[in-house]
Amino acid sequence: MKWTSATLNLSHVRKTFQSASSVGKTFFILSFGTLALFVLIGVGGFLQNRVMTTSPVSSMKSLAASVTNQFFIDMLGMEVPHLHNDQKKFTFSQHNVFHFAFQFMTDINPSDPKSLVASEVPGMDANRTTVLVKGSETNPSDPIDYPPNSQDLEAEAKNPGLSPSPEPSPVGGAAPITNPTGQPPRTAGENIAFIYQTHSNESFLPELKGVTNPDNAYSDKVNIISVGQRLAQNLEKDGIGAVHSKTVYPSTVKNFEYPYSYKYSLKTLQEAAVAHPDLQYYFDIHRDSAARNKTTVTFDGKDYAQVYFIIGGKNPNWKKNEEFASKIHQALEAKHPGISKGIHAKEASEGNGLYNQNFSPNNILIEVGGPYNSLEECYRTTDWLADAISEVILNAKKVDAPVVAPKQS
Repeated sequence: MKWTSATLNLSHVRKTFQSASSVGKTFFILSFGTLALFVLIGVGGFLQNRVMTTSPVSSMKSLAASVTNQFFIDMLGMEVPHLHNDQKKFTFSQHNVFHFAFQFMTDINPSDPKSLVASEVPGMDANRTTVLVKGSETNPSDPIDYPPNSQDLEAEAKNPGLSPSPEPSPVGGAAPITNPTGQPPRTAGENIAFIYQTHSNESFLPELKGVTNPDNAYSDKVNIISVGQRLAQNLEKDGIGAVHSKTVYPSTVKNFEYPYSYKYSLKTLQEAAVAHPDLQYYFDIHRDSAARNKTTVTFDGKDYAQVYFIIGGKNPNWKKNEEFASKIHQALEAKHPGISKGIHAKEASEGNGLYNQNFSPNNILIEVGGPYNSLEECYRTTDWLADAISEVILNAKKVDAPVVAPKQS
């Protein structure tokens, strides 16, 4: 009778256990590392939202807001057959993925040759803005700011007669404003709103006879000041005292230099705050420099100038200014969807980057229309804008009002 003997190779068993232990350790390390990464991302997002006051341009909020609807549709299209037919427009096509990766790593747009030198030449990189609150899908575009030619400013300052068009009357048969600057009607209550125009001679081509070049849409007589005046008039009708500055800086400031515009308007703010201690809200009215199809929207057969709300990324307290702008934007969009193009943040490297918004948490820059819009179109929008501002201010006054104890019988 034969016996079968079996031997146990302890060395092989030991190696098997060591290999399994190594795989287990690797799996544990990777799992723990992944968990730690998500925890750190969550904590970082919380701290950024609650504690940090970094530029809004670098916030996750701006990244999420900048993602288009097409991006999400294309994500669904990866699972749903035939949802996307045009491969060139497909977000995750080989061409678009390469384009994104190349631009992300080099900050150079392969479709735009000027981006090779844009970061080194002032004024060429005009699209470095980040949407914070997306207002509408209507005419989506970033705000554009092209400064006027310094020679044109000097020529107009020496010869004001270069602007032959008279100031147009307000729309809708409303009586023009006749109150002296800084003296609203007594019935309007406290002077709590201040309206000014840093780029005070920004004008509109339809109001300038013989001028067709948008680079020349500047005037000391017919300009954005009329839009600010219209806003003041409407706020006063709602019982909100408004002080309006009509200062035209290029023709009143000695040795005027355009890059120092916000330095000049800061002095205006400081003087206004001293003269009117009740001021709480500040509105810097501008116009955009984009084409008409990027600044105009139609409601009931009438054209309206669209508005932008601009936030300075250099302002350390930008969140408070953005919160105030967001309330006005939401009130405006609730009644007239598409009239606002949202809230945009500009980096500190894009011109000023501060816009005097550190002067007050309730100081915002509003762009109304562009060089191709008429004052009438801007007035229509300003009437709606004033309603939204009045709603926000009056609601704030209700919240801040002292609670009156009920009378005891």
